[in-house]
Amino acid sequence: MTTDLAHRRPDCDVLIIGGGVNGTGLARDLSLRGLRVILLERNDLAFGASGNSSGMIHGGPRYLTTHPSVTRSSCVDSGYIQTIAPHMIFRTPFVMPIYGHGPVARVRFDAFDAFFSLYDEYQPLKRGKPHTRLTPAETLTLVPGLRSDDLYGSVTFDEWGIYGNRLCVANAIDAVEHGCRLYVHTSVERIVVEEGRATGVTARDRIDGRAYEFSARAVVNCTGAWSPITAATAGVSEHVKVRPGKGVHLILDRPITDIGVMADAVDGRQIFIEPWGNTALIGTTDDDTYADLDDLPVTTDEVRYLVEGIEQVLPRVRDARIIGVTVGARPSLYAWGKMEDALSREHEVVDHAAHGAQGLFSLIGGKLASYRMFAQEAADLIAPKLGNHAPCTTHSAPLPGGDRPADIDLLAARFELSRFAVERLVTRHGSRAETILADSGRRGRMVVCSHEPVLACEVRWAAKHEYARTLLDVARRTNLAMGACGGNDCALAGAVIAGEELGWSPGEVRAQAAELLRSRQRSRLPAIGDKQARAEAMTMAALRTLGRAALP
Repeated sequence: MTTDLAHRRPDCDVLIIGGGVNGTGLARDLSLRGLRVILLERNDLAFGASGNSSGMIHGGPRYLTTHPSVTRSSCVDSGYIQTIAPHMIFRTPFVMPIYGHGPVARVRFDAFDAFFSLYDEYQPLKRGKPHTRLTPAETLTLVPGLRSDDLYGSVTFDEWGIYGNRLCVANAIDAVEHGCRLYVHTSVERIVVEEGRATGVTARDRIDGRAYEFSARAVVNCTGAWSPITAATAGVSEHVKVRPGKGVHLILDRPITDIGVMADAVDGRQIFIEPWGNTALIGTTDDDTYADLDDLPVTTDEVRYLVEGIEQVLPRVRDARIIGVTVGARPSLYAWGKMEDALSREHEVVDHAAHGAQGLFSLIGGKLASYRMFAQEAADLIAPKLGNHAPCTTHSAPLPGGDRPADIDLLAARFELSRFAVERLVTRHGSRAETILADSGRRGRMVVCSHEPVLACEVRWAAKHEYARTLLDVARRTNLAMGACGGNDCALAGAVIAGEELGWSPGEVRAQAAELLRSRQRSRLPAIGDKQARAEAMTMAALRTLGRAALP
């Protein structure tokens, strides 16, 4: 239905609040349809759950028995995401070891075999391989170091991984290149509702304090776990109900296994460890949270819960050092009386016209793997109300860098770089890696962070072309300081390069470097042990070199 909203000419057609994967995905979809879009993000792109997830573009086999529609939609969207962003996607096979003896173990083994046979029906949608049954000997060959006593066998299944922060950035940049106006670190203070219609927002830049007033024909709340808080500024919070679930992941200093391994935690919940670039990722918890969503706490209990669970199947996990902890809040659809694992991961578009706010919409629920489909459903609802009937093209139009394969060996030889450095750059930028390198000069090809590695030209590119406004923003886009050094070797050098683009004074350069170091240190505090103590001493020494004003 087209309303008289179509006859107005405010600052934009659609103003989107929230720079996670749903907000950036919707901004891209609507921009590609030719609508004028403004996207506001209170913190940074991928600040919340999108940048702190398990990074799986998968069907979610755990939803297969209770919410099969979620499994199917996620597998369908995984196939599309592989098409539009092939450089970001990496295959991650998993193994599920089965322990025990006799008939009980046999029944459990056959049950998992039957379950994944059902999951195999969805695998072609996401280009996955069918599951396999492995003997104990085959399993131990595949995963050296796996606990061997009582091992009955294992079942493998195929999944795909992606860096959620890069997915958000790519969607946002593509939206910008199709006319979207993007503002990060800009907080919406009020959704303006006049005479029963959402007409825009008031907002404030959290870095320089600048105030904004934007008018819009439609306003969309895509703030995930923050959605009820955002909706409250328009007086419709009672119609936006989510149940935030805290998910904690641990980052290890090395990939101690080449494939993902499933395990049972002490309470019987399934957890996992997976290779994650140059590191390994252990996840995840799923607990209701009522904490400050901008500063979710992580406890040592949560760290122990995950490590002890993985230790039951992979004892050598204790040999690795935990170099970081991530935490995000899943915006699960609200339900009373259910355990967290039983909550639906479906998504919903709430049209607030019936609540006295015509032109205001809230996107709630959903998951990373089906973000594009969620955005399409929302755009299919919103665009016609504004007189736009253009079809969705986000399933076929490549994301930035996804238009053609990059020749890693050729780029490495041409720019005199290691293949590894180029490969990591291509993973984040695809075909645009060549442009980043070509615009850099020899100084730009200097390795700033050797653990990732991150090149100087990529730091500069993030500040100049990807809306990074702080060094933490740069780190989210590049993985700067996310490796074993925790920023001790690269924070100051990265701050100098970013500061050249962003006009920072020497004092601001030191402050930005110190804040990155403190942020990485805070992420390690719940997991500090003997192996990490020396690294923390090095971090404090690095902070002291930046001056006493940089100390906590």
